[in-house]
Amino acid sequence: MKKILLIITMSIISILVVKADEGMWLLSTLGKNVQSMKRAGLKLSSEEIYSANKSSLKDAIIIFGGGCTGEIVSSEGLVFTNHHCGYSYIQALSSMEHNWLKNGFWAKNYEEELPAQGLKVTFIREIIDVTDQITVAIKNEKEYDNQRKIIIDVIKKIESKYTDSEKNISANVVGMFEDNQFILFVKETFGDVRLVGVGPESIGKYGGDTDNWMWPRHTGDFSIFRVYADQNNRSTKGFNKENIPYKPKQHLTVSTKGYRQGDYSMILGFPGSTDRYMTTWEIDTKLNITDPILIYIRGEKQEIWKKDMNSSEKIRLQYANKYASSSNYWKNSIGMSKGIRKLHLRDRKQNEQDAFTNWVNEDQKRIEEYGEALNYIMEGQKGLDKYIRYASIIRECVSGIETYRMVNNGNNTQYWKKYFKDYNASTDRKTTKRMFEIMIDSLNSDECPEFLLENKDRLTDFVDDIFQASIFTDSVKYKEALKLENFKEIIRNDTLTKLFSKIVKSNKNNDINKYQDILDKGHHLYLKGLMEMRGIETMYPDANFTLRMTYGNILPYRPADAVFYDYFTTLEGVVAKEDKNNPEFELEPKLKELLAAKDYGRWKDKDGTLHVNFLSTNDITGGNSGSPVLNSKGELIGLAFDGNWEAMSGDVAFEPELQRTISLDVRYLLFIVEKFADAKNIINELTLN
Repeated sequence: MKKILLIITMSIISILVVKADEGMWLLSTLGKNVQSMKRAGLKLSSEEIYSANKSSLKDAIIIFGGGCTGEIVSSEGLVFTNHHCGYSYIQALSSMEHNWLKNGFWAKNYEEELPAQGLKVTFIREIIDVTDQITVAIKNEKEYDNQRKIIIDVIKKIESKYTDSEKNISANVVGMFEDNQFILFVKETFGDVRLVGVGPESIGKYGGDTDNWMWPRHTGDFSIFRVYADQNNRSTKGFNKENIPYKPKQHLTVSTKGYRQGDYSMILGFPGSTDRYMTTWEIDTKLNITDPILIYIRGEKQEIWKKDMNSSEKIRLQYANKYASSSNYWKNSIGMSKGIRKLHLRDRKQNEQDAFTNWVNEDQKRIEEYGEALNYIMEGQKGLDKYIRYASIIRECVSGIETYRMVNNGNNTQYWKKYFKDYNASTDRKTTKRMFEIMIDSLNSDECPEFLLENKDRLTDFVDDIFQASIFTDSVKYKEALKLENFKEIIRNDTLTKLFSKIVKSNKNNDINKYQDILDKGHHLYLKGLMEMRGIETMYPDANFTLRMTYGNILPYRPADAVFYDYFTTLEGVVAKEDKNNPEFELEPKLKELLAAKDYGRWKDKDGTLHVNFLSTNDITGGNSGSPVLNSKGELIGLAFDGNWEAMSGDVAFEPELQRTISLDVRYLLFIVEKFADAKNIINELTLN
């Protein structure tokens, strides 16, 4: 009977919330969603989430680094984000003597906090719809190409009006719905950010690649930083020892009360990229060209890296971030391709295109305006496919060769120290040889760089020769070259500089821009038609790393017949996964001690357990990592960090029955901070409820 009641309850909840879950909504258009959000459980007004005139939740959300989200959680500029978002900065601060990545780090006061070189955080200060300004400028121009030129000029003028580089204020006009809408984002960037606390990798990355994108999950995926400002609370471009903790306009209250099945959840953050309006031709390219190439080449590279990482603790530290970054997208692509096929998304896209075509053909004016939209997309995509195959092979192979980055930054006399700190010439030599082999085997003879074809029978000696001759493979040689007056000439004439130049010049495709323009025109018309057909009120633009909100509920799911996944995991599950023969499941002894004693403190749930991760139906993608998961009152209950394997195709189409956001329970974060690390200074800063 209990099981039947559970199924009935789940069905009712699903009916109530399924329509509310899909969508990465712009904050400036929240008003059209507020009633649906209220029905899902929201207790705030839309003004409390986003206001153009006063402080709101929006002011506590930041771009963290170049591709993640973070949130301000104290009046002293404290930031929560994911462990994997802070990973590269923690790795850069680490050394064999102070391996913060492996052992964790906890500052007990401001003086102990570590400046994270190169790390910036960005606040969104204003969001303004400037579509009308651009529409007026192009109203008398009928040619698409000429419209693009006018739009570029208008955007430059708008952005310059709001930009103030002295105050670290930038402005970006971003095209939405394939340039059928334009939104201005005014941003303030802070360049002095310091590491406050992070658990050991065995907590923050528990489960490693094995558990990545999987549920159930048991990962303490968090790191803690602080934003600093000058004495007048203004942003600075970089570290200054005179700077003080930033006083934010808004910070989040942290909930200690947890959640229950069906509870409202809301995420604010910066989703990176989706293709929800992708057509069948683009799906074919993805499934048959780009994904197979990426999966194969990254797999080959990662196998070499992993073998060397397992042989040396030094190499493991050097390559930890590089491997994690590569592997994350590699596994994502595997899951994405499987999901698209399994869920028959191509057929669904074909049905959408057929419905659009039928709608267009109902009216002569629509035929004249939108009749060629899908034909343009087909022509453009098919014209690009040959180049895309070549470009994908070159991109994946060349990006797998580490010296390529150094060549591109050769004139940057500050970059080399960071580069060589995390560089192992022997590993890169083996990788380079394998990447060259793949290029020879995969490219047509007229595409493959001539120097590779000439040396294919002596590839090992060829790679050895160029590594021996180049200054980019040896820190001593590079440092010596820096002292010479003809340093720039040495850079230009280096064997690797010339080699990569030849690879770039090997492309003979002159039709790229032509077909890209045709594709862009098709997308513009297709989205314009869809907006007219469906009504813009029902649509949201594809993710493009601009501030968005998604709302839904906390729910379990059924991934397959006879399989049920509950909506949270516990510390018991963390300990149960321990595997002393697998470093991905290495368990901190203190966690076992705390579990044995049931020493959860005030962070335990009402059910008596310590929750670790939980599920919600929120619609997120890459870039949302670190985003705050908020309850109906706007209080922080978790940090989003992943999606689930069964719905990896979610970037192409939302799957309401399967798609789940995997988040870290903020109470597990606080438990680690207080009980594991004894960093009560951090707890004392927070506003708890």
